[in-house]
Amino acid sequence: MDRGGARGTPPSRGASGGETAGHAAVGRIPLAVVVVDREGLVSHWSTGARRLFGAAKEDAVGRPAVDLLPVSGALPEADEIDESAVYGSYTAYDGLGHDLESSLDGRLAYPAAGRARLTVPEGDRGRVDVLWWAYPLVGPGRERLLVLAADADGTRLEDEDGDVSVERIAPGFALHTDFPGAEELARRLPEILPSVSVGESARIVAQVLELGYPVLEFSQNDRVPVTPDWGVPRRAERKARRARAARAVAAGMPVPEDLQDEGEDLEYVAVRERLEFLNEVSSRIGTSLDLSRTIIEVSRAVVPRFTDVAGTYLREQVVAGEGFPDGVPDTTTMWHRVAVEHTDEPGRWDDVVPVGEAMPFPAHTPFFQCMTTGEPVLVPRISEQMGHAIAAQFEKRDIRPLITGRSMLVVPLKARNVVLGFMILLRHPERPVFNDMDRVTGAELAARAGLVLDNARMYTYQENVAETLQDSMLPQIAARMPGCDIATRYLPGTLLGRVGGDWFDSVKLPGARTALVVGDVMGHGLNSAAMMGQLRTAVQTMAGLDLPPAQLLRNLDDLAQRLGEHYLATCLYAVYDPIASELHLANAGHIPPVLVRAEDGSSELLDLPTGAPIGVGGVPFEATRVRVKPGDRLVMCTDGLVEMRGEDIGVGLATLCESAAHPAASMDDACDTIIRALNTRGGRKDDVALLMARLGGIEPEDVAEWRLARDPAEAGRARAAVREQLHVWGLHTLVDTAETLVSELVTNAVRHADGRRIALRLVRGDTLLCEVDDDDPTLPTLLSAGRTDEFGRGMRVVSTLAREWGTSRTSTGKTVWFELTPPRRSR
Repeated sequence: MDRGGARGTPPSRGASGGETAGHAAVGRIPLAVVVVDREGLVSHWSTGARRLFGAAKEDAVGRPAVDLLPVSGALPEADEIDESAVYGSYTAYDGLGHDLESSLDGRLAYPAAGRARLTVPEGDRGRVDVLWWAYPLVGPGRERLLVLAADADGTRLEDEDGDVSVERIAPGFALHTDFPGAEELARRLPEILPSVSVGESARIVAQVLELGYPVLEFSQNDRVPVTPDWGVPRRAERKARRARAARAVAAGMPVPEDLQDEGEDLEYVAVRERLEFLNEVSSRIGTSLDLSRTIIEVSRAVVPRFTDVAGTYLREQVVAGEGFPDGVPDTTTMWHRVAVEHTDEPGRWDDVVPVGEAMPFPAHTPFFQCMTTGEPVLVPRISEQMGHAIAAQFEKRDIRPLITGRSMLVVPLKARNVVLGFMILLRHPERPVFNDMDRVTGAELAARAGLVLDNARMYTYQENVAETLQDSMLPQIAARMPGCDIATRYLPGTLLGRVGGDWFDSVKLPGARTALVVGDVMGHGLNSAAMMGQLRTAVQTMAGLDLPPAQLLRNLDDLAQRLGEHYLATCLYAVYDPIASELHLANAGHIPPVLVRAEDGSSELLDLPTGAPIGVGGVPFEATRVRVKPGDRLVMCTDGLVEMRGEDIGVGLATLCESAAHPAASMDDACDTIIRALNTRGGRKDDVALLMARLGGIEPEDVAEWRLARDPAEAGRARAAVREQLHVWGLHTLVDTAETLVSELVTNAVRHADGRRIALRLVRGDTLLCEVDDDDPTLPTLLSAGRTDEFGRGMRVVSTLAREWGTSRTSTGKTVWFELTPPRRSR
C-alpha cells in the first residue's frame, strides 16, 4: 500500500530500523491483534502480539485480558512521567480511563485509545512504550472487544540533526473518509483480523470503519492513518526463502538465522494466500446483474490459478430466470451446462461437452451427491472405473481421455440453502491433487459465487416478471382506427427497471371517432404500475360512455383521490372526429402534443390549457377544439422522452417538434426518427410512452345521413335508403344483412323515442358503420326471449349478424351502432 502522511513534519525512523522517511513511514507499522470474548478472556492472540507483549499464543488464549494487555494497570503513575521525554502521557478517548475492565461487561459504546509503558516479561527489551486502540464489537458473535497495539519505539521522530523530537505522539481515531486512501485502507483492514468466517469478518470490518480508523496524532493538526505492516515478504520472496531453507536442510547445514522462523509462518502464509485468492475472486465476480456475464466471471475467476478446468452447471429454471419448487434435486432434475473454462488446447472440450447442453445426473455419480447433500465432493484421482461411469452419461462421446487421472472437486453453488447448480473443477495429472484445504477453499468460493448467481437469477426473474406485468398493462393498439392510423412506442426506464407508470391507449367511440390517450403516473415501480392500470381501465370505461374530454378528466381526478391521496398522474385526452375533421382535447398537467401539418410539413406545440395533474383535486379542466386536415399527424408522448436532467425542457420540446416534422416513409419510421433524435442525448432515466396518429379523415362521399320521423313506416323507408346507398357504394353483398339490422334499430328507436328526432347514418371505411340516434337515454340490452315472447329478439339478431355492435349515451339521448365487414375495395 502507498504510504501517505502529514505534510511539513520532520523525518522519522521506521520500526524495521534504519529506514528514514517522513511521517509516511510511521503510518505503516507492525500491529498486534487481540480479540476478547464475552467473558473477558483472550480468544485470539496474533504473532504480532507475541512479539510485542512477549507471551506465547498458547499462554495467552483463555486468560483474562486485563492480565495481559497494557491498557489495564500497566500505566505509570503521574509522578513517574518525564514531561521532557518523547513519550506523551496516557490518553483515553471516551472517559473510561485506563481500566479496560469496564469495557468487558459490554458497556463500552465508543472506541478507546491510549499508550502505556510496560515491562516485557520475556526478552531483553525491558520497558516498552505501547500504543493501543480498543474497539467494542456488537452482534451475534462471541467477539466482544478488538484491541490493536503497536510498539511506539517505531514512531520516534528525529529532526534534521538526528535529535529526538519532543513532539507528542498519541493514538486516535478518524473516520476512514477523512483520508484520500480510504478505499485502500478499508481493503487492507480485513488482513489484521483473525481467521473468522466471512460473515464475522465483514461484521467486524463494518464496525471498525464506523467507529473510526486507527490513526497516530503527531500534533493537533497532523494525523496519519495506521496501515498494518505484517513484515511478511511477498509470495515470490517467501518461495525463495523456503527454497534457501530447504537447500540448507538437504545439505545438512544449519538453517540461517534469518530463515529459522520460516516454519512457524508457513501455515499463516498458506491461509493468507487462500484469503487473498478468495478476495480476488470476490472482486472479479458480480460486477453486474446480468446472469450470463456473471456465469462467465465465476468460471474465469478460478482458471488457471485454482484449477485447470471449470465446468458450471445450473438448474434449468435458473437459466430461464424462473422460480423452482423447494426441495432437494433428484435424478429427473435437468442441469444446463452454462460455461466451460479450461487451459487445454482450444476446442478440445467444445465438441465433447458443449455449452448449452442439458442433462440429468444418476444417483451414483459424485455430481448427484454434491447437489443433494449441498457439500463439496473431493475425488483425489479419477480412476479408470469412475471415468468410465462418468463417460456413460455422454452418449456417442468419449469423455474419458479428458478426465481420467485428473483430480476432481465438485462444489455446490448454493444460496439461501438452495442448490442452484454446481461446478466441476479438474486439475491436470501433473498438478498437485485437491486436498482438504482446497475443499474448504472451493466451498467458500462456491458460496460466494452462489450468492452472486442467485442475485443475478433473482434480478433476471424480477425483470421477467416486470416485463410481463408491463406488457400486460400496455394495450395492444390496432394500427388502424376509423379515419386514422396509429403507431406507438414504449421504452422502459434505463435505471429503475421495466415497470413504470407511463401508458397510452386508443378507444373506439360512436360516430367513427377515436379517443387517443397518453398518461404518466408519477413515480416508478409496482405501485405506479398498479395505479396506471387502474387509471387506464377507468379511462377506457369513461371513454366508452362518450364523456366529453373535460368531464372525463374531472371524473378521473375524483377516482384518483379515492384510490389514495399520494397518487398523482398527468393525462392528455384527445377525441378525433374524422368526419368533422376536428380534435377535441383536454390536458391534466401533461406536456402538450405536437401537430404536424400535412400541407406544408410544419409542426407546432398545441397551446392547450395545462390543467392540474390527476389527483390534485378541486381544479377545473378545460377542453379545446382544433381543426385538422387529412394527412395531419398528432404526436403525444410522456415527459420521459423530452425531459433531461440539467437541461431545460424547452430544448427537448423543440427537438420533438423538429423530429416529428421529419419526412418518413411510414408511421413506424416516423416514431423511430423521434426516438433516435431524443433518446441519443443520454441521461434518460424515466420510461417513455409515445403515440402518433395520422389523421386521415373520412371523405364526405363516404358518409350518408337521413332524418327519420317517429312513425313505424320509417323502418321501410330506412331499409330502402340503405339498399340504395349500398348499391351506390358497390357493397351489394351487405345489402340483405344491413337492411335487416337497420330495420331492427329504427323500429326500436321509433318505439322508444320521446320526441321526433331520429337519425340514421352510414359510414364507409374499413368497415361499414351504421348508427341510429334517438332522444331516449335508456340503453338497449340483450334479452332471453322465449318461443311465445313478442319482444326481445331484435338486439339478439343484431348481436348475431353484426361484426361488432354497441351503445352509448349522448348529451341528447343515445346511439346504437353496428359494423359489418365489407369486401376488399379495389384501389
